[in-house]
Amino acid sequence: MQNFTYVNPTKLIFGKDQVEQLKTEVPHYGKKVLLVYGGGSIKRSGLYDQVLGQLNEINVEVFELAGVEPNPRISTVRKGVDICKSENIDFILAVGGGSVIDCTKAIAAGAKYDGDAWDLVIRKAQVEDALPFGTVLTLAATGSEMNSGSVITNWETKEKYGWGSPLTFPKFSILDPTNTFTVPKDHTIYGMVDMMSHVFEQYFHQPTNAPLQDRFCESLLTTVIETAPKMIEDLENYELRETILYAGTIALNGSLQMGYRGDWATHNIEHAVSAVYDIPHAGGLAILFPNWMKHVLSENVERFKQLAIRVFDVDPEGKSDEEAALEGISRLRDFWSSLGAPSRLADYDIDDSQIETMADKAMVNGEFGNFKKLNREDVLAILRASL
Repeated sequence: MQNFTYVNPTKLIFGKDQVEQLKTEVPHYGKKVLLVYGGGSIKRSGLYDQVLGQLNEINVEVFELAGVEPNPRISTVRKGVDICKSENIDFILAVGGGSVIDCTKAIAAGAKYDGDAWDLVIRKAQVEDALPFGTVLTLAATGSEMNSGSVITNWETKEKYGWGSPLTFPKFSILDPTNTFTVPKDHTIYGMVDMMSHVFEQYFHQPTNAPLQDRFCESLLTTVIETAPKMIEDLENYELRETILYAGTIALNGSLQMGYRGDWATHNIEHAVSAVYDIPHAGGLAILFPNWMKHVLSENVERFKQLAIRVFDVDPEGKSDEEAALEGISRLRDFWSSLGAPSRLADYDIDDSQIETMADKAMVNGEFGNFKKLNREDVLAILRASL
């Protein structure tokens, strides 16, 4: 293992009816609250009224920013920053999924910055302060509710980047599995692909002697694999939703990655794809990840074989290490397809006309990936295999 320091300051509040904890948590931070949410599903589900009811009981002044996009835009961040500055907002409350929380992180940092919030995303400037914020989560997927990372899209320039700061951890996150009951089947599937992809990004690393971390990753993957087929047939099953909700948080709260750095190359490629085509993030990951795996297989065949045996129950008897590893990758593809996830960019009507542009966007900061460094030709090969 490598040396490491782990800190996660987010207070996790998990379970049924925990939205009531807003009355306890929010007063610590002030009287003016910006409520950030997406396309209106929280109003249809009744969660919006529950949240406002709790906030009204503690007599805070509520301002609203609605309409956060699935791939949150810097234009929406700027609107939120303007509200925070003009109304002297004390605290931001994100009610929604990872996109709403990612947008809120950028607003929180941008509200304390004199320039354009995009400067923070592209690392032209460093985050030096941020408004406090909390979350009420409605989708098991990104893990943004318990980490400091965020992904923001600039649609005008067709750029999409991940960024983060130690100052952009939520102060608290409220996770009630019942708030995920109304998530449609397709978004439920995307969420599970997303959390599995987060685990894969961490599982493929180079440092040795991380057996416990490997088992953590493998157990989370097998739990999702066992739960997912049941849940997509029973979307309002509390216990299944509870399991998946917790899995999504653990998949990216930093606890799996102590002692090594994960790869994150596939996420970088997907950001380039969805910056150009605005497809669902997890849909892109479902397409790209097995092709990345095949492309980098020779870097450490033994690790892929281990995944195949421990997670996908591949019998290695009579097979070479490479054959066992490839069977594991094939079983991953089959599993995601069985859930209804896409397997080709053509599923989103994406052809090869923008493949050079996507490769250029992926390479904007040079070679990338911690398991295996990828150059432009590597990216093009993975994209072509994904068509």
